[in-house]
Amino acid sequence: MTRILITGATGMVGQAFLQELADTDHAVTATDIRPPPALPRNASFAMMDVRGDDIGRIIGDAKPDVVVHLASIVTPDKESTRDFAYDVDVNGTQNVLDACLTHDVERLVVTSSGAAYGYHPENCDPLTEEHPIRGNMEFAYSYHKRLVEEMLAKARIEHPRLTQVILRVGTVLDAGVDNQITALFKQKRLLRIAGSEGAFVFIWTQDLARILTYASLDSPSGIYNVAGDGALPVADLAAMMNKSVMTLPAGLIKTALRVAKPLGLSRYGPEQVRFLQYRPVLDNTKLKNVFGYVPEKTSAETFALWWEGART
Repeated sequence: MTRILITGATGMVGQAFLQELADTDHAVTATDIRPPPALPRNASFAMMDVRGDDIGRIIGDAKPDVVVHLASIVTPDKESTRDFAYDVDVNGTQNVLDACLTHDVERLVVTSSGAAYGYHPENCDPLTEEHPIRGNMEFAYSYHKRLVEEMLAKARIEHPRLTQVILRVGTVLDAGVDNQITALFKQKRLLRIAGSEGAFVFIWTQDLARILTYASLDSPSGIYNVAGDGALPVADLAAMMNKSVMTLPAGLIKTALRVAKPLGLSRYGPEQVRFLQYRPVLDNTKLKNVFGYVPEKTSAETFALWWEGART
């Protein structure tokens, strides 16, 4: 039996992970700012905000062998601020790390993101784990994941007894997912930036839940890109949905967003063009050959599963 504590357990990935652990004999402590809709028989819930000062007490009481840190602001709502996201993403991770070190947790599993590599024209296609993380400051989530990974890299040197598994996750999709990424796919025509393929990589929620389970129990420590096989350029996504593609020059879109955002007509400024142009395409070779998990669904199969649910 392994004692596993999960932060962010109420989110989509956290719920899938809880269900993956449901038929095991491991003792699970699910934590979040609100309880999940359902708990398996082997799980208990503890109210915990990663920004708060009760993390040490809760982790101390649960005495986990492994902490799986999922809590993060992936899709901020319109009222969310960058300071709030930083407090959750960066300060929250520091709080979790400190509590793990204080209470002799054996392993820390953290969901980072392919966004940690940043959105840069010189990004390799695909990116391996050996490429540097250069999350752009203009993208809060990308920059915060970069800061988190730098924090964890320092801890690996200073506190090697706490083993780490860092998962640089691609876009997580499943039937029913609705967020700022899927909003791009629901448009009548998909937008493509001239001169850029804008490819996406996807990972099925259930695959990610199984990867988290293996990372908690048996996997070698290390850093792993997490994505299904293959990448899908915008043209391929459009073809799968029987939609057309509108190709526009980057400069034109930047100009439009530069005008629209101050007027409240768009949530995004001209920096958003980099997100569409230079998306990190993740190489999952190390996930399969070193970590030891082959995703059941490819990027294309994962996207097809989402699209089937979205159009019904």
